[in-house]
Amino acid sequence: MLVPILIFDLGLVAWSLHLMQQAFDKQEFSLMLAGTLVAAAAVAMLVVYFLMGHCLTYWDLNAQ
Repeated sequence: MLVPILIFDLGLVAWSLHLMQQAFDKQEFSLMLAGTLVAAAAVAMLVVYFLMGHCLTYWDLNAQ
């Protein structure tokens, strides 16, 4: 399950870099904000994935 999430995150990071490059070229703040929000979403998805993985492992060990 980690591989599809990593591929999706890499796509989000690539998209955010593309948005930020467009923002730099066009001097638009809104595109820079959008790129930052997409990058933050990618980081948040990885954080939630790893936190839930640890929680599920903890719950599984305590259930036995």
